Amino acid sequence: MFVNQVATVQDIIPSLVVPLAFPLLLFSLNLKRWLRYAKKRFLSVVLALISGIVMVTIGFFIWKDSIPESWKLAGMFEGIYTGGTPNFVAIKMALNVDPSLFVILSTYDMIVGAFLVLFFITIAPKIFRFILPPFDKTKGITGDEEEIAKQTENLEDYSGMFKKGVFLPLLGALGISVTIFILAGSLGLLLYKIPLMVVVILTITTLGLLASLVKRINQIEKTFQLGMYLILVFSLTVASMANLRSMFGIGMWNLILFITWCYFGSLILHIILAKIFRIDADNFLITSAAFIFSPPFVPLVANALKNKDVIVTGITGGIIGYILGNYFGVALAYFLKGF
Repeated sequence: MFVNQVATVQDIIPSLVVPLAFPLLLFSLNLKRWLRYAKKRFLSVVLALISGIVMVTIGFFIWKDSIPESWKLAGMFEGIYTGGTPNFVAIKMALNVDPSLFVILSTYDMIVGAFLVLFFITIAPKIFRFILPPFDKTKGITGDEEEIAKQTENLEDYSGMFKKGVFLPLLGALGISVTIFILAGSLGLLLYKIPLMVVVILTITTLGLLASLVKRINQIEKTFQLGMYLILVFSLTVASMANLRSMFGIGMWNLILFITWCYFGSLILHIILAKIFRIDADNFLITSAAFIFSPPFVPLVANALKNKDVIVTGITGGIIGYILGNYFGVALAYFLKGF
């Protein structure tokens, strides 16, 4: 009886926390501002998007017969490459991916990602600056961009969430997220011919973006951090559901090869396109870092480049990735399902 009760809680938590977390992650985004900056560095962001879609799709066709439910895998990795861990988690929910597969994917993703992080902050700047044109130092950052860079460096700062002036507005933001979840669930029940979680995830993404346009919601402090905390709760719960015996029987090497292909293949295609379109080395590297690792890693890579002027380019790419990740991931998965 106790085991059944635990299993019930394990099933309920993931279904609740992700739909509540994703709107919170989006509330603090200033969509108009990011789109304005995206215009300045639009080409580098577009090339990164194209690289991810192409290489994930090719990887699907290479390994589709050796990896179970490879179309779901492709959708999840398009989501994590375009956006980041929150998109990876959301698409897992939308596509109803097995918990054991999710945990093993996360583990392999961390292993491959660790090598990439090390590469990006050590020898990558020298290699890419040798291949691509140099950064134009005359195009420095403005005061507004500098303020954005400082704000982004605090994305992983969870302190102060329980202060009186922060906690109550944060509860209000959570209430708005609950309302969005209810609306998304209601729409999912109406569109019963479409899988429920697909409707829910895409609807909460859209409504979360619309809510971020409301100034009073957008200015609530620590909404991003609360959303990421819920993502951590989800990850812990799903990890507790994994079957260790089955985890290491899911085509381990094929999964590692697929993940490595997605990351390094996308990076190689991106640098080829950057060379063709004459994207400078620093903007190329910071955009790649934003898409592969998400915005919190951007200052780390910018520090390795010794160039803070590209921080906003990376942040812009990462934020656009957060916005598009769920749409691209789900769309690619269902497109590839027919093959």
